[in-house]
Amino acid sequence: MALPSPVAGPTTLRVNGATHTVTDATPDTPLLYVLRNDLQLNGPKYGCGLGQCGACTVLVDGQPTRSCVVPVSVAREREVTTLEGLGSAAALHPIQRAFIEEQAAQCGYCLNGMIMSTKALLDRNPQPDGDAIHDALRFNLCRCGTHYEIVKAVHRAAQYLQDDKTR
Repeated sequence: MALPSPVAGPTTLRVNGATHTVTDATPDTPLLYVLRNDLQLNGPKYGCGLGQCGACTVLVDGQPTRSCVVPVSVAREREVTTLEGLGSAAALHPIQRAFIEEQAAQCGYCLNGMIMSTKALLDRNPQPDGDAIHDALRFNLCRCGTHYEIVKAVHRAAQYLQDDKTR
């Protein structure tokens, strides 16, 4: 006996500080699809579709979350932050600035996940050592091999954020 499919209906989400109502997503629609297709937020990328590469990472209530495997219903009544919610081209977030200055990208496909995971790390541990950085980023895959530059960028971002607190 087949189970009935969840019914599409309005879903209200809080994304990057703004409230959005999505009308045609079923409760089990991956959050990634809603962010990219309905809200036109292209920071999170579709990578593996299995929650293993990290390209789709967003923050849900500050926790790094694989949006390709999390249903949109999980995000209701929670704060979702995407890469677009950190900063803009005119006003980069210190993490974004550090990644640019350290040239921590080749193709850039993994950067969304690396930056969002870095944000979660630095929110809970403002001065991480190398082991903490490697641990926080261990589930984010980079096929281009810029791990060294990424770790340097995380250290630089931590310093920028500390400098901002002392001003």
